Amino acid sequence: MNDEELTLIASTKSDTTDSISEKTLKEKLFKNYKQVRAFSEKLCEPLETEDYVIQTMPDVSPTKWHLAHTSWFFEAFILSKATENYKSINPLYAYLFNSYYIQMGERWYRPNRGILSRPTVKEIFEYRKHVDNHMLHLIENCNEKTFVEFAPVIEIGLNHEQQHQELLLTDIKHVLSHNPLRPVYSHKTKENNSLIQKINWIEFEGGISEIGYTGNSFAYDNETPKHKEFLNPFKIANRLVTNEEYIEFIEDGGYEDAIHWLSDGWATVEQEKWKTPLYWEKKDGKWWNFTLNGFGEVRFDDPVCHVSLYEADAFASWKDARLPTEAEWEVAAADLPYLGNFVESENFHPVSLKNGNEEELNQMYGDVWEWTRSAYSPYPGYKPLPGALGEYNGKFMSSQMVLRGGSCATSQTHIRKTYRNFFPPHSRWQFMGIRLAKDV
Repeated sequence: MNDEELTLIASTKSDTTDSISEKTLKEKLFKNYKQVRAFSEKLCEPLETEDYVIQTMPDVSPTKWHLAHTSWFFEAFILSKATENYKSINPLYAYLFNSYYIQMGERWYRPNRGILSRPTVKEIFEYRKHVDNHMLHLIENCNEKTFVEFAPVIEIGLNHEQQHQELLLTDIKHVLSHNPLRPVYSHKTKENNSLIQKINWIEFEGGISEIGYTGNSFAYDNETPKHKEFLNPFKIANRLVTNEEYIEFIEDGGYEDAIHWLSDGWATVEQEKWKTPLYWEKKDGKWWNFTLNGFGEVRFDDPVCHVSLYEADAFASWKDARLPTEAEWEVAAADLPYLGNFVESENFHPVSLKNGNEEELNQMYGDVWEWTRSAYSPYPGYKPLPGALGEYNGKFMSSQMVLRGGSCATSQTHIRKTYRNFFPPHSRWQFMGIRLAKDV
C-alpha cells in the first residue's frame, strides 16, 4: 500500500471519481483491505496459542482482543449499516470487543480483558474470516452511493487496524517480558556498524508557520485544521538520544535527584521505584534489556526507548536542553521523506544510526515515537467527526502529551509529518524516545 493508493481511497468524497473510475477505486480498496488485515495475522505467526490471552496490566490488551476489536470496528461501523440483514457470528461480541465508544453501547471492563478464556483464539480467527468475507463482498458489489458513503469509513478502519498492529507488538512485548523464560518473538540478528557522533544542532529561524494537515489523502481529524503558529528561533538535535547517553544520566544519579524532574514525574519515580527505562536491568556491571529479539546486552548506539515523558523531560533538563514542541517538530520535519526503521523492516526494535549526515536531521521517522513538550489539545477550529467516530480522538484531549514521528512498530504507510500520537506522561510501554531541542 503506497501513498498514491491511500490518496485514491480517501478521496472518494471529492471529485476524484471524475478522473478515476469507480472500478479502479474499488480495486484499490479491495487490495488495501486484504493487505492490512493479512498483516495483522502475519504479526501473530510467531505466537503460541497461550500467548494470545494474557493481559499483564490495564493498558495492555490480549492479542486475541486486538484481532477481535479491529474486526468489530468494521462490523459495527460498516457492515451493520451498509449490508442488509447482516448478522454477527455472536451479538455479544459487540459487548466484549467495543473499546471506548460510548455511543455504540455497553463495553466489557478494559482491565478484565485478560480473564476471558472464551471466545477461543480459533473462534476469533473465524470471526475475522466472517467479517472479511462480508467486507470484501461489500467492496466488490456495493453501488456507487454506498461506496461513496462508506469507503472513507473503511479507510478509517484500516488505519485503525494499523494502530492496533503497533499496539499488538508493544502489548505482546510487555506480556513476554514478564515470563522468566525470556521468550523470543523474532530471531532477527541486527548488525552494529554505526558511527555515532556528538549531537549536532540544526537551527531554524522561527516566525509564522502553518501547522496541521491539508490535502486529499487520509488524515485523522485531530491533525486538522491547518493553522498558523508563531515560533521563536530554535534548534533541534540532528539525531535521537542513544542508550549510552541515557546511561550517563542514570550513572550521574538522574533517578536519585529531584532537581531535573517535574513534580508529578518525581512523585511517579518515587512511587514506581523507577531506576531505568522499562525492560532494563543491570547484572554483573553490565546493562541488559528485554526486546522482541530476546534478552541481551543494551546496545549503546541504539536510540533509547521505553521512557516516559517524565524521563525524557528530566534527561533534557540534565543536558541543559528541552524537548521540542510539536509545532517545532513539524516545521523541522518539513519535506523530509518518510524513511526510517518501520515495522516493515522487521527489526521490532530501534536501530543505531548508520550513514547519518551530521548537518541534516536523521531518524525523524521510525525507530521511536518522539516525546514533545506539547499537551494534546485541539487545534484552533477543530471539529471532531460526527457520531461515535468523533470519540476516536477528540475526547482524549486531556492530560495527554503529543509524540511525533512513528516507531519501529509503526507501518510506513501509516505515518506523516502531521500525525499526532498521544499518551499520558507516565506511559512508557510503547516505543517512546527522545530528541532534544534548545532555544536560540
